[in-house]
Amino acid sequence: MNFQFSEEAEALREQARRFLEDRSGREKARAVMTAESGIDRDLWAEIVALGWTALRIPEEHGGLGLSVLELCVLAEEVGRVVSPVPFTSSVLLATEALIAHGTDAQKAKWLPKLADGSAIGTVALSEGTATPGTRSKIKIADGKATGVKVPVADAKVADFIIFSGPDGLYLVETAAQGVSMDGVETIDLVRLSARVTLNNAAVEPLNGGQAGLEHFLQSAAVLLAFEGLGGADAAMEMALSYAKERVAFGRKIAGYQAVKHRLADMYIKNQLARSHAYYGAWALLTGATELVQASAGARLAAMDAYQFAAEENVQLHGGIGFTWESDCQFYYRRARLLTLMLGAKAHWADVLVRALEQRNTMMAA
Repeated sequence: MNFQFSEEAEALREQARRFLEDRSGREKARAVMTAESGIDRDLWAEIVALGWTALRIPEEHGGLGLSVLELCVLAEEVGRVVSPVPFTSSVLLATEALIAHGTDAQKAKWLPKLADGSAIGTVALSEGTATPGTRSKIKIADGKATGVKVPVADAKVADFIIFSGPDGLYLVETAAQGVSMDGVETIDLVRLSARVTLNNAAVEPLNGGQAGLEHFLQSAAVLLAFEGLGGADAAMEMALSYAKERVAFGRKIAGYQAVKHRLADMYIKNQLARSHAYYGAWALLTGATELVQASAGARLAAMDAYQFAAEENVQLHGGIGFTWESDCQFYYRRARLLTLMLGAKAHWADVLVRALEQRNTMMAA
């Protein structure tokens, strides 16, 4: 089983890293954090021009038709720089949902616009404390939906929202009658979120029903694992760089054993998360029966690694790591947001346990 990315994917990684380091440093995230737009429009236009929004969209809809592996590469690189663009919402989630489960009419209408950047999509899974896909309170009757989704990242810049209902995925246009939204504060100040209220709003179901929703959650778990992996590596590198420069008691703190142990723990967790993420990408690419357990494992390992690296990065920076001026906060805030986006860790741990139990039962039969 070969988990090495192709030469084309590695070339894309190199291009993406150079571009994002040059055009999307943490200063861009800080600028958006104090603005009301929630998006760097110029940066987004450049990303569209590079073809990243069209990466996975089939050629008949104006896209490049590449595989999910190239998308995983981009997700990791975007995660490294905490980019102030709706890449996660529109490309990793909304576009993938339409490709996998959209109707022919929905694909014909939205995929070309997503490809050329004339439309932005997002997803709405959370309803506060409810686990996505299991206890939706949205009421749907006669093609109309009523209920609340909160928080919904990038909702105010989106043209449509794909949301989870009681029996699958649905699409609603943000400009439709009966759709309203209000800003809501979350821990992440770069990716702005909103409370989306549906009041008898016209909606369209996607294909697949509940099974489609569950498959989408598995796909999202793998893709967000790569974003988390990129952020975890960046937080670790930031902590290591600071430890090599910071002097305390006459020596650089990187020379202290306790600091070395923390950095080593970060590295181990990140490498474990990488292994799980690669396994998840393989399962998603091939449609393997192991996708359920692979996606849950990737989700848990990546979020654990990101949260640990982000917290240790703050700790190793000492008092300055807690200040508003420090950039440590970007990774801490993003790690917390990604950890909550698809449901609590307990939910995914339960998914993993049940998948392993089912596999063991089948093997014993």
